[in-house]
Amino acid sequence: MHTNGSVPPRIRLMIYAQDGLGLGHMRRTTSIAAELIKLQPDAVVLTVEDSPLGNFFRTSPNHDYVKLPSIKKVRPGDWRAVNLPLRFEDIRALREQLIRSVALNFRPDILLVDHMPHGAMGELRPALEALRRIVPDARLVLGLRDIIDAPEVVRRRWQLEGAYEAMQRFYDLVLVYGSRDVFDLADQYRLPEGVARKVRYCGYLCTPAVARYPERIRAQYANGAKAGTKLVVAMAGGGADAYPMMRAVLDTLPALQAKERVALVMIVGPFMSPAERRDLQSRAKGLPAQVRITVSDPLSYIYAADLVIARAGYNTTMEILRSSTPALLIPRPGPSAEQRMRARLFQERGWVDALDPDDVSSGTLAEAIARGLRRDPAVRARCRPDLGGLSAAVEQLVSLLRTAGLEQRHAPIAE
Repeated sequence: MHTNGSVPPRIRLMIYAQDGLGLGHMRRTTSIAAELIKLQPDAVVLTVEDSPLGNFFRTSPNHDYVKLPSIKKVRPGDWRAVNLPLRFEDIRALREQLIRSVALNFRPDILLVDHMPHGAMGELRPALEALRRIVPDARLVLGLRDIIDAPEVVRRRWQLEGAYEAMQRFYDLVLVYGSRDVFDLADQYRLPEGVARKVRYCGYLCTPAVARYPERIRAQYANGAKAGTKLVVAMAGGGADAYPMMRAVLDTLPALQAKERVALVMIVGPFMSPAERRDLQSRAKGLPAQVRITVSDPLSYIYAADLVIARAGYNTTMEILRSSTPALLIPRPGPSAEQRMRARLFQERGWVDALDPDDVSSGTLAEAIARGLRRDPAVRARCRPDLGGLSAAVEQLVSLLRTAGLEQRHAPIAE
């Protein structure tokens, strides 16, 4: 409690976001941080993450980050360093010690762990154990996107890696950024009863950003062309594995032009290799197509488009659903089944169209694009997705603090 006129402490939120070579986790956690600071302007947020791009998304005041040495997953359970030519055991030890040190010196009121209950390779466990022992008032929260992988894969991996035990032992709350009626994560992944009681389904989480200039984008790419030109935007998040999809879209453009007047914008992502990007740029010459690495306001492109073609990654899919722009999802073929599952479940509800990546040929893709361009965005599906996940998730965090109570316990610890 705060006595003798002392100033109430700022809420301290620490976020652990292991992102490898993607942008999804970083985008989601940055959105949560911004929303919390909007509701609690005195709050401070410190994110521990390892993206090679560093602080890629604009952060709010009172939000900073600590960058870990970057690693990437080669296959389930097998990781490699991205840049440092050192023994991986040394990289892992360095990351583990950095996370623990940050946690004990920052002394968060809440630690929000994104996606991995005990971190990559279990690197988070020493920090979790130290917080439970030394900062017992800290609340530990696990945030999970709607679908992680096929249920049998997740159940086997979590059992093998000790994730179920970590969820049971350390966490006060498990936030699921999805809808139970679409995918019941607790049931599908067989969470133990004690963990299942901690689960709260928040709905789908969208970035709080707004589309700033869709009319300008539309004027630039479509309205200046022949009358009736349709704008197709193809996007794939970070883009590390986007080349096959982007090339297929580009290769089908001549066949599509025989049926529709189309302008194509491809946002290939910062992680596509320069050689692949140059190949797409070469193939686009002479076609009504432009290749962009990134854009400052991807939402404006989504809202400006007559059709969006995208992978079925979480964040891109949610931004498309919020816009009501017709979408054709071509999920990643693997190694995870996550995107195939999301595309299928969302297509069943009439929220998107989807095309299996194994079925992509010039003829099937051209027909799917033409069908998407004919789709009336005003036609509503039987039910609409719950897109209120951001405010619901932050409210859960604030409620957890209310029930716990805040104490002045933020001096760094010397061990």
